[in-house]
Amino acid sequence: MRWLPAFLSASLFAAGSFAAKKNSEERFAEFHAKQTSHAPIKLKDSSFKSLTAPPRDYSVAVVLTALDSRYGCQLCREFQPEWELLSKSWVKGDKSGESRVIFGSLDFSEGRETFMGFGLQTAPVLFFFPPTIGPHAAASPEPIRYDFTNGPVPAELVHSWLVRHLDGRPHPPVKRPVDYLKWAVSFTMITGSLTGVYVAWPYVVPVIQNRNVWAAFTLIAILLFTSGHMYNQIRKVPYVANNPRGGVAYFAAGFQNQYGLETQIVAALYGLLSFAVISLAVKVPRIADPRSQAIAVWAWSGVLVVVYSFLLSIFRIKNAGYPFYLPPFM
Repeated sequence: MRWLPAFLSASLFAAGSFAAKKNSEERFAEFHAKQTSHAPIKLKDSSFKSLTAPPRDYSVAVVLTALDSRYGCQLCREFQPEWELLSKSWVKGDKSGESRVIFGSLDFSEGRETFMGFGLQTAPVLFFFPPTIGPHAAASPEPIRYDFTNGPVPAELVHSWLVRHLDGRPHPPVKRPVDYLKWAVSFTMITGSLTGVYVAWPYVVPVIQNRNVWAAFTLIAILLFTSGHMYNQIRKVPYVANNPRGGVAYFAAGFQNQYGLETQIVAALYGLLSFAVISLAVKVPRIADPRSQAIAVWAWSGVLVVVYSFLLSIFRIKNAGYPFYLPPFM
């Protein structure tokens, strides 16, 4: 019976070794149970190695991050809520584990060896480990990396990236929780706006239906567009410029160039001319006193002549070959 202790020792060693090295199905069942209660799973170097060790008939999506404030990783802190939302939405929509995907997070403080093993200098980094055995086994066992080159990304974008690598398996959608505060604020704003419109409507309608208001709005719009305001916005022209004599040039030479102040001057002249014509056509005929009416006619006619003469002189400043002029500005 001397062989019995040796046999028992060998049996116990074999059983311990078998128990220590779990197969793929046992590891998936263990980690899937953990992520069902808390997704994503918080990993360490040891658990990361166990989770991603081949052979495996399941997929692993792991974010290597650095959430501690001493590392100063703002992108890590911004992406973490999106990663947790994606993980919880996926696990909740696939409680039976039919998609066979495990979600995890490995912080730098708990996984220095893993970071060094991959040669990582930045965070966060998302790794997707495809299955190495089974019907969905990948041709290469190497993990697929998702780089955050464009800053933080929403959970929906990462979800689309994962779906591309999980053909033939369920893809539970991302479900964001209802933002009751946002709904309450929106409802309050809409209700307040409708109440304001209802109260102000009797006062707003006469203004909207007033012909003078529409005439003024139309005239202002015409003046803006005809004076070159949009040209200034597109070309980003200077407001004024220096002339060769060391002074200030208010008008740019050539009809294809202009300054900001020049546009305002021309718009004011156009407005004054428009107001003079409107006064002669609408206001002056309503003057009952013939003497006052005659004075108004001569006054507004004089304004037309003087302002239009100045406008023509501006055209001659911009182009010396402009053939038209009118006194008093020659």
